[in-house]
Amino acid sequence: MAAAGAHRPGPLKQQNKAHKGGKHSGASQRRAGGRVSVKAQPRRRLRDLSRVDRRHQALQLRRQRKEAVLAEKRGLGSRDGPPHLVVVVPLHCRAAAQDALRLLRSQDAALVRMEQGRAGGFALLCPRLKQRWRFVAAQAGDLHTVLDLAKVADSLLFILDPAEGWDDAGEYCLSCLFAQGLPTFALAVPGGTDLLPKKRIDAKKKLSKAIEKRFPEARLFPLNTEQESSLLLRHLSTQKQRHLAFRDRRAHLLAHAAEFVPAQEGDLVGTLKVSGFVRGQSLNVNSLVHVVGHGDFQMSQVDAPPDPLSLNPRVGKEQKRSQDMEVQDDSVNGTDEMEEDVKVLMKADPSKQESLQSEVVPDPMEGEQTWPTEEELQEAEASLKANRRVVKVPKGTSKYQAAWILDDEEGSEKDDDDDEDDDIDDDMMEEAVSQEGESSGEEEEPAEEECETMTVSECLRDEQYDEKVEEDEQMLERYKQERMDEMFPDEVDTPRDVPARVRFQKYRGLKSFRTSPWDPKENLPRDYARIFQFQDFSRTRKHLFRQIEKEETEGASVGWYVTLHLCNVPVSVMESFKEGKPLVLFSLLPHEQKMSVLNFLVRRHASNSDPVKAKEELIFHCGFRRFRTSPLFSQHTSADKHKLERFLRPDAAMVVTVYAPITFPPASVLLFKQRSNGMHDLIATGSLLSVDPDRIVIKRLVLSGHPFKIFTKMAVVRYMFFSREDVMWFKPVELRTKWGRRGHIKEPLDGLMIPTFRSLCHG
Repeated sequence: MAAAGAHRPGPLKQQNKAHKGGKHSGASQRRAGGRVSVKAQPRRRLRDLSRVDRRHQALQLRRQRKEAVLAEKRGLGSRDGPPHLVVVVPLHCRAAAQDALRLLRSQDAALVRMEQGRAGGFALLCPRLKQRWRFVAAQAGDLHTVLDLAKVADSLLFILDPAEGWDDAGEYCLSCLFAQGLPTFALAVPGGTDLLPKKRIDAKKKLSKAIEKRFPEARLFPLNTEQESSLLLRHLSTQKQRHLAFRDRRAHLLAHAAEFVPAQEGDLVGTLKVSGFVRGQSLNVNSLVHVVGHGDFQMSQVDAPPDPLSLNPRVGKEQKRSQDMEVQDDSVNGTDEMEEDVKVLMKADPSKQESLQSEVVPDPMEGEQTWPTEEELQEAEASLKANRRVVKVPKGTSKYQAAWILDDEEGSEKDDDDDEDDDIDDDMMEEAVSQEGESSGEEEEPAEEECETMTVSECLRDEQYDEKVEEDEQMLERYKQERMDEMFPDEVDTPRDVPARVRFQKYRGLKSFRTSPWDPKENLPRDYARIFQFQDFSRTRKHLFRQIEKEETEGASVGWYVTLHLCNVPVSVMESFKEGKPLVLFSLLPHEQKMSVLNFLVRRHASNSDPVKAKEELIFHCGFRRFRTSPLFSQHTSADKHKLERFLRPDAAMVVTVYAPITFPPASVLLFKQRSNGMHDLIATGSLLSVDPDRIVIKRLVLSGHPFKIFTKMAVVRYMFFSREDVMWFKPVELRTKWGRRGHIKEPLDGLMIPTFRSLCHG
């Protein structure tokens, strides 16, 4: 008979402990008798908040972030902050950049301060809105100038063509700016009023579609009237600022004025006084300053001259009469400011000042040395006597001079490098003789100089044609080498005139590229004795960045107008500033003036497909630096050893290794290659991967042979070695076939070799 209902246990039912299978307690747990130690709860669990408290905390964080953004907007261009720096970049050859600048200068409620010696540059002061802007016009063809200005600009104002937007040069400029790091930008289109209304609407739709692909969620501003220019200024002053990591942690400024004071020793080097507004971080006089494109320098003192772009209402009333009067009052005020006493903010302390030492001076006696024994000394003297020879020398010649005189037999046994040097000297002598001959001919026949012929132009045309043909031949040869390296990677033919054991004596046989051991301190180059290395680079970087965020640097605050006294600056820096090129300064973090090994992770740019060989000189834009160097290329893997690549691959990310000053990441990098005509091509873009001299880059060689006869587990291989000694030399190295079978050399056979394999061989 079935039960009427299921039985349910009552509240007094015994609860037994579950069996813990597989977990055997030790003697210490048995002695504890089941007691469990108290767990120390972390602080996060002790601070468990309720739902209401969590909401309040999130609301406070949102308010703090919003207030920080608003404070940044209010500080930029205000009375206490630096002027809003706007760089005007035309992206089309027909873009009316000067018309746009003329409209921006025509604001009724603003004062205009023109900059001397710089075309198109001016400052716009608006006392009523308590805002000030500084506009700098960049030349369309000078790419490096645009990149240098973009490193310090608060906003970029792109000037577009109303019909086409931007051309190929503008697209190339945008690619470089996006790779380096694009600050806040705005798009303006002056002109287009001469088009018919229907065509104007079609052109605007076409331009909007092109902008959506390149600049999503960007607004297009027409710039034809004064009201439209006011809207553009309002947008520039209220939009959210983009941050570039490499400049937010360093003090930087764009030179507003500069003065060169020659040193007493000569006119080539002196003190450069650079005036400008401090941006980013506070500037300390004891730190080093990097002038982009020119190098690192020390500061002797920092002055505080009067602000030339001050929002002073009294000056505004005096200068509001007419435009001609404005320029006159500016010059008068400028001279008055120069005559005022300049306040010295701080002077450098030699005990705290950063050193300019970039390399370690190696000590040649630092390594292990052993004193030679008497037998070694006797052998050295015997070898010197054996090497002595009798040479006929002129009377009065010393022994040192006689050692440099060579016999005819020794002169013929020179190296290839010496022969090349001699060829260069001979070419120089031939050029000198030909120039002398031309000059003598001109002296003998002065009547021919008055005649105008086309001989010179034809010669120049022929020389240019020959140079172009030679350049094309070199490029074709590089294409062939790159193609062969892709088809047969790392394969090298064994030379017949040089023994293989001599030709490849610098290489070693690796059983496995991944697992075979390799000491990173073994057989280092001589230059490694001069570079610096961190014990823990990531820890040093975190410590420095934490100091920047928490501690306030003593010195000139952000927004101050200061004059920096840079010591031992070459006069070429001042000459480039007079030519109209910008002078951009960045303060250096500790250790950033020292040389080390930098590794960049880059990818080939789609606009360039020319072969780029390793150790070829390239131009680097790394963060705020610009330098030339010859890099090495290697694979980007997670292993501890990385294979050297002879060419920069177009289909994969690669690591570029160079000797360069230390830079703390994050930092973008752009690689340029210079043509024979002086133009620069963008080769690759990427970022700074690490500063690590211990990263092992191994050059691999593969020696290949052809099977002459195949047996079950043996074969006769030819064309790999050509002597018995070479076969015996490479006998310890493991062999590998195309299909993955492994073996080793058994014995040589008249220049051939007989290897044995672990598995069956097939023809």
